[in-house]
Amino acid sequence: MGANDIPNDRLGAFCRENHVALTHTGQGALDGLTFGTKDVFHIAGTRTGFGNPDWLRTHAEETLTAPTVQSMLNAGADMLGRTLSDELTYSLSGENVHYGTPVNSAAPDRIPGGSSNGSAAAVAGGLVDFSLGTDCGGSVRLPASYCGILGMRPTHNRITTEGVLPFAPSFDVVGWFANDAAIFERVGAVLLDEPKSNDSAKRMFIASDAFSLVDSAVSEALRPSVERLADRFESSEELQVSPDGLAAWFEVFRVVQGSEIWGNRKAWIEEVQPTFGPGIRERLQWASTIDAATIAKAQGEHTAIKAYLADLLGPHDILCLPTSPRVAPLKGMDTDKLEIEYRAQAMCLLCIAGLGGLPQVSLPLASQDGLPLGLSLVGAPGSDMMLLALAADLFVEASI
Repeated sequence: MGANDIPNDRLGAFCRENHVALTHTGQGALDGLTFGTKDVFHIAGTRTGFGNPDWLRTHAEETLTAPTVQSMLNAGADMLGRTLSDELTYSLSGENVHYGTPVNSAAPDRIPGGSSNGSAAAVAGGLVDFSLGTDCGGSVRLPASYCGILGMRPTHNRITTEGVLPFAPSFDVVGWFANDAAIFERVGAVLLDEPKSNDSAKRMFIASDAFSLVDSAVSEALRPSVERLADRFESSEELQVSPDGLAAWFEVFRVVQGSEIWGNRKAWIEEVQPTFGPGIRERLQWASTIDAATIAKAQGEHTAIKAYLADLLGPHDILCLPTSPRVAPLKGMDTDKLEIEYRAQAMCLLCIAGLGGLPQVSLPLASQDGLPLGLSLVGAPGSDMMLLALAADLFVEASI
């Protein structure tokens, strides 16, 4: 298949410059399914693009395929192609100045969200049955909300990131999208290498400080789903997640993430002097200025927050919060509004699971003015399969 022979890509979701398709190598739980893979996963014999043409140009073909991709092939799925990523995955918008913006089928005049934008768009538009992405700051969860699909961020270090370009390893995870509950759960079982869970959550916490950060219209749109969900549990109660305030937690996340990104990419950026789009360019410049004392302080605070969250959620507890402060923003929005104001608001919600290393699933259970809104469930470390089973059940119930 040639570089431009992307099947059915009416949405601009797939990479063209380094396109590759792979046929299944075995049989199993994913027989007959198709998937897309974010352009940060290595595929043997091809170059990984990382959402940036200068990266693609300056890196050689890979010798090994990422184990997560191989596990999908071994379980019977066919990979139709690589999917677009934001540059170096350092954005939540899905607008790539070099490669364009994949179409959000749920809202074609709006962004799909990033950085796993192509993976989300391909699933939402029915080009593939499921897709692989990565999530550091929210790059699976936010696009899932914007595009009206299921998206999962697993427990940190639960799924191998071998063969995946690192961004900020303290938070990096491999995640996935689907628009079908059974497929979503089957993909999770293969990636997590665990059977379907018969365990069940018993107590739900409603994150009052997270809900207070979103507009009242968003909160009201989510309320019926929250109330239906609460009825499933032995008990439910409101809880303030962060005693320090979620904005303070985001600042901790931002510093640790930025320091690791710059540590990983400093040598390449200084040598190549690559061209970056708006928002990404400014964040990388900021990351280069973080001093050692600020980093050390944030790392200590991260350790404390992670321990606090581990104590807060028991093995049968679920935390419920909005995935996003809003529906998908319009394409072409002012950079400062989208990349600074909107990003900061979203990260105050998304940083919770990141700092705690917690599993989180976004479910398309609500809408505002006909546009999707995700509701998120967060579990204790290692509760991924229980969380996944609950999410699948809720999605099926909501679809009936």
